[in-house]
Amino acid sequence: MRMRRMLGLALAAATLAGTSAIGAVSAQAAASVTITRDECTAAGGQITSIPYDGYVCTLPDGTRHRIA
Repeated sequence: MRMRRMLGLALAAATLAGTSAIGAVSAQAAASVTITRDECTAAGGQITSIPYDGYVCTLPDGTRHRIA
């Protein structure tokens, strides 16, 4: 009986970890917004080059967005 309870707890923890990881990936995909260079400069942002990864716009509030 004790072994069954431990297996149930381990399974519940693994399931919870899996759903939270999927939620984090979904949140990241929803949060990654692309904007254009013109939109970046119009909003007062600064365009920065990232080696081997393209360009990002850093807005005055500290958020970073990829340049499309």
